[in-house]
Amino acid sequence: MLASPGWGFWGMKMGWCFRAAQGAAVLAFSLVAAPVGWAQTLTMGVGAPVTSIDPHYHQLSPNTAVAHMIFSGLTTTDGHARVIPDLAESWKAIDATTWEFKLRPGVRFHNGSEFTAEDVAFTFARVPNVPNSPSSYAIYTRPIREVQVVDAHTLRLKTAVPYPLMPTDLASVMILDRETHAQATTEGFNAGPMAVGTGPFRMISHRNGDRIEFERSDNYFGARPAWQRVNYRMITNDAARTAALLAGDVEIIDQVPTSDLAKLRNDQRLALSEITGLRLIYLSFDHSRTDSSPFVTDNDGKPLPANPLKDARVRRALSMAIDRNAIVERVMEGAAIPAGQFLPEGSFSYVPDLTPTRFDTEGAKRLLAEAGFPQGFRITLHGPNDRYPNDSRIIQAIGQMWTRAGVRTAVEAQPWTTFVARAGRQDLSSFLIGWGTSSGEGSNPLRNLTATFDRDKGYGASNRGRYSNPEMDRVLDQAMRELDDAKREALLQQATRIVFEDVGILPLHIQKNTWAMRKGLAHDPRADELTRAHDVRPASAAK
Repeated sequence: MLASPGWGFWGMKMGWCFRAAQGAAVLAFSLVAAPVGWAQTLTMGVGAPVTSIDPHYHQLSPNTAVAHMIFSGLTTTDGHARVIPDLAESWKAIDATTWEFKLRPGVRFHNGSEFTAEDVAFTFARVPNVPNSPSSYAIYTRPIREVQVVDAHTLRLKTAVPYPLMPTDLASVMILDRETHAQATTEGFNAGPMAVGTGPFRMISHRNGDRIEFERSDNYFGARPAWQRVNYRMITNDAARTAALLAGDVEIIDQVPTSDLAKLRNDQRLALSEITGLRLIYLSFDHSRTDSSPFVTDNDGKPLPANPLKDARVRRALSMAIDRNAIVERVMEGAAIPAGQFLPEGSFSYVPDLTPTRFDTEGAKRLLAEAGFPQGFRITLHGPNDRYPNDSRIIQAIGQMWTRAGVRTAVEAQPWTTFVARAGRQDLSSFLIGWGTSSGEGSNPLRNLTATFDRDKGYGASNRGRYSNPEMDRVLDQAMRELDDAKREALLQQATRIVFEDVGILPLHIQKNTWAMRKGLAHDPRADELTRAHDVRPASAAK
């Protein structure tokens, strides 16, 4: 008997001990048959850089996509974020604080080592101890108080309190080989020798920020990928990525530039693959300082004695000053939906009446005056210029909207690697960033983005603004111990409402995920936006 995380992405009711859905991801398009003798090499163009091959170092979607090609977890998710088996064939809760996992027999790592329960125990011990991790995976293993290896293919995970999300969380933890990785470093993964997993592909070479080359693994236990070799190119410039597809330099691209959608949709040589996503684009604020914030001044450019972003009225005013519909229609060209919370309608823990803040410039001015800023103030809004669709254009638009409301805004866009390092150090006052929810439910962003930063619990790992709300933390902790799905969903909805009524973060929109490819290819789109070679195949090939 398999166990689920609760409700699936589309609201499928599942108990905490049940037969997990085996459902396959939805096929985007039935494309024309592949030409005879279709090449065995797939060249992909992806829009975001991979920052690390170490699967436990940095929680970022590009890293996760590559990790899924090299490694495997005990569980994984389908295209709609429903939990399904991977290295674990089945699981069940045998009492309120014990999960038992039955592991798949006969699995071998790329180097021939046999996969056993000892490798799982080793992996769980490594996850919280990866040095200098900017966004730790420890949040997914912290609830585990004891790992009991019953036999080579059975293990039990003991928790201090009931923990309904164990199968969901473990989809984010890639399993390593105890012998191979005993002394492994993040540098060793990036260099290549330690990039050994049980996934569908072996890594052949890695040129940081440029490309990764893969070869199909003959040891893989799952469905055989269509491609013998894969060239995974990082093309962060939108125009260059589209040009590479049109020129035939790559066969598929992700993050299709919104400005190119109409052109590519009408090109008879190409096909699109689309799905509503799980990535929220939002603004984060400096909650860590009560005194002056580094990029906030008065109108004469002098530092303010107190951080205005600590005042919820100021944050509400900044939210009210943003015309989300204009951003979605004019900047995103319809490739997004306005957001008032973490996830789209239909998701587990979605709050029906928590709608996007109504655009009201004059109302924003009144709130600023009420907070003691009738003349506004100055701020710099930071963001990346090569990570999310139209990211630099979005912050430019918001800067103009805030300025009209009385908050004179300068905008600074930087390459992702530079920007995210500064955000992780809490160097910024306000910034645009995104979060792709992997589990299809609100506990994931609540724990990572808005829970009070707590290294021991693993909470707040990506809470770069250091937002903290004790009441939200209390409700979230209660939800994380609740085994009844209906009660847990209500608690997660309550925690979500607290965050967004307080404007702990400022939601902008939820992206739609779009890939473009040569006709003759088929692609299984994913709500979590991961771009993986094993989701692509010649259209004539059986799924």
